[in-house]
Amino acid sequence: MAACGLDFGTSNTTLGRIVSGVPTLARLEGTHVTIPSAIFFEPGREPVIGRAGMAAYVDGRPGRLMRSLKSVLGTGLIEETTPLGRERLRFRDVIARYLAAVKARAEAEAGEALDTVVHGRPVHFVDGDAEADRRAEDTLAEIAAAVGFRAVSFQYEPIAAALDYERSVTREEIALIADIGGGTSDFSIVRLSPERHARAERADDILANDGVRIGGTDFDRQLSLGTVMPLLGLGSPMKRRELDVPSGYFHDLATWSSINRLYNAKTLREIDETVRDCARPDLVSRLRAVVEAERGHALAAAVEAAKIEASDGGTAGIALDFAQTGLAAGVDRASLAAQTETLARRIAERVEGCLRQAGLGRAAIDAVFLTGGSTRVPHVRAAIVACLPGARVVEGDTFGSVGIGLTLEAARRAA
Repeated sequence: MAACGLDFGTSNTTLGRIVSGVPTLARLEGTHVTIPSAIFFEPGREPVIGRAGMAAYVDGRPGRLMRSLKSVLGTGLIEETTPLGRERLRFRDVIARYLAAVKARAEAEAGEALDTVVHGRPVHFVDGDAEADRRAEDTLAEIAAAVGFRAVSFQYEPIAAALDYERSVTREEIALIADIGGGTSDFSIVRLSPERHARAERADDILANDGVRIGGTDFDRQLSLGTVMPLLGLGSPMKRRELDVPSGYFHDLATWSSINRLYNAKTLREIDETVRDCARPDLVSRLRAVVEAERGHALAAAVEAAKIEASDGGTAGIALDFAQTGLAAGVDRASLAAQTETLARRIAERVEGCLRQAGLGRAAIDAVFLTGGSTRVPHVRAAIVACLPGARVVEGDTFGSVGIGLTLEAARRAA
């Protein structure tokens, strides 16, 4: 059996296998070993995944873009359908089509079928609901089987990242692994060493696992709600002064996995009624323009790009010409931190939870290993590092460490 490690992320996906004894990530899109977890459905054509799918949408080709696919696992949305041309497809079938395309690309590079997979998973798909968490894993296992994997198992994503980090460890240490991704923030405390790396059974080395369903897409949403959506009418009054414009439209428009809910005639009629009855029709008419043109994903992508630019220290403009010519919002590092400070604090609280679970004090942690795209957000990184001021900070491969670790685990389990 040919084994692989699959990191199906909220924002990006990788798939790795052992090549000449070395864990190697497949080139899934051109020369890229990461591919955005996005799929574009165009009437009469095969779906297009990744950057190409997002580009097709941005270019204005007719069709439906779906992104942040993983976030529906463990929710009632997974069995719901979405209209795609003349057919309706369940969200689980959308995920299956995406993963089948990823698998096919990896198999083409490998020159053989991949029938065994170790899937990454967050510590908690769903916070505080063990049954929903179990359903989410079961659903992902069913989808993996449906796309052709005969043997499917799972590993926590921060544990996978620990296996990647351990390859560079020269002495025994206790490390906190922080994997802050697009949909969840996950932590593990693990005992690592060169000698332990060679062991088949590592259960005793895993001292704690914890996580929270907060990730980069939540930062996008909060930034959008605080910076962009007020320009489209969020928080503005109705003519009856005791009421504000209904906020549900704005929350859906700011949430990757909910944007497509707005694209229907009923919602447009409701927004028309709101325009008629609100005190600032000039603002809410912008909302209607975005929804009617189905530019919600373009708006979300612009907010995400601004978050990344602001994280790197720049000042970003979010062009809103599809709402009104010349309209724009500005974001810098300070405004990003102000809009999302509560999220960063909630993520950092899981570090304390991990320490309590492991029965360790802060001084016991030798290193903090950081991976996942949201570790690039300065105040998130700072909040995590501040919890363990005496620990050495180690930078992982932002988008590849989990996939490499899953590949190592897949090889071990298949041996």
